[in-house]
Amino acid sequence: MDMYASMIRNLKTPQIMERLNYLYGSRDGMMVEQTTRYIGILKRHEELFHAEEEVLLVSAPGRTEIGGNHTDHNKGRVLAAAVNLDTLSAVSRRGDHTVNLYSDGYPALTIDLTDLSVHEEEKGTTAALIRGVAAKMAELGYRIGGFDAVATSSVASGSGLSSSAAFEVMTCAILDALYNDFVIDYKQRAKISQYAENVYFGKPSGLLDQMASSAGGLVTVDFKHEDPEVRRMSFDFAANGYALVVVATGGSHADLTDDYAAIPAEMKRVAALMGEEVLRRIRPEEFHQAIPDLRGKVSDRALLRALHFFDEDDRVVRQVEALDRNDLGAFFWEIICSGRSSYMYLQNVYANPQDESLALALALAERMLVNRGGWRIHGGGFAGTTLNFVPLDDLHHFIEVMEGAFGQRCCHVLDIRPEGAAVIRL
Repeated sequence: MDMYASMIRNLKTPQIMERLNYLYGSRDGMMVEQTTRYIGILKRHEELFHAEEEVLLVSAPGRTEIGGNHTDHNKGRVLAAAVNLDTLSAVSRRGDHTVNLYSDGYPALTIDLTDLSVHEEEKGTTAALIRGVAAKMAELGYRIGGFDAVATSSVASGSGLSSSAAFEVMTCAILDALYNDFVIDYKQRAKISQYAENVYFGKPSGLLDQMASSAGGLVTVDFKHEDPEVRRMSFDFAANGYALVVVATGGSHADLTDDYAAIPAEMKRVAALMGEEVLRRIRPEEFHQAIPDLRGKVSDRALLRALHFFDEDDRVVRQVEALDRNDLGAFFWEIICSGRSSYMYLQNVYANPQDESLALALALAERMLVNRGGWRIHGGGFAGTTLNFVPLDDLHHFIEVMEGAFGQRCCHVLDIRPEGAAVIRL
């Protein structure tokens, strides 16, 4: 039996089925969906590359941001989780430094990793992410090399579930597994991935997305110091009667980099006027006292965004404490307050009056979930998605209403994935 046929057969073994169940959850149809997906990507790799060396399956999850909207880039605190939507690749090692990538929905890509310089014309592209990850790994002393890969993703671009972070973390895991025996810890992998996004891709993101994807599970992260403090949590929303539902309203934030970048820039401008690099290094009471002096030196929007930062940073602490004591009422109140702060102070619910789909989704959620659950803006904002905590006995009705407004399959019912970057050997 040839290698590919053997790998496909091994997908059905109890240990691999258990592994997939661990990564993707046990909802109806999930195992059939994932085994079909894995078989498809292996067959595609065989068709394109006919590899003679081992083919690895490498996966990295998307993430949901639960608390800490736009705090990470100013060294704040967050509450986030990896989810059971992922970017998946079938990949084999090459004997040179060429990367060949075939990714569903995108043109085929070839990159020469003997050139690790920043290419301005690549900014905003997949090529920039691959080259950036490889460059940072090489700078840190890790081995890199070429590979042939086929990739597919259930984390849609512009969905607010951080497809770019999932791809970056997966790329780092590929190079780590092929050339370094998979030795890089999750914090370092997240930092490598963020570097690629900031420097090579050109998006000034914080570290939340990459850290959540790389760490896996439900985590609260404090970015105050260079080495972020990560605490793993074990709260099970489903066991407490709630589903996490992300609603995709139809707008993509993939082309809103300037709107996104203005938020950290304005926050840091306020910090700079107070003699610091980021807002986390300033005490909230000092900021409040300085507002009269700051007005006119920065926009009022910048001051409102700074107010959001200080409130949101403290709010994450209260969210974590509420989950620790199993007080969902208090937790949902903090979720709702977070969403209102993003709406009023951070001002990332919509980018223009022609698209107010996020605002509509939040209004519909409030009417269904008031006194029963929670709702808020999700991720970077401006377009994309909302996050909702929906009672399981209301889930069908919630999905029905949202699909009526935003179209079929606009709702993603998420499970928290307990593992970050994963390598499966068949």
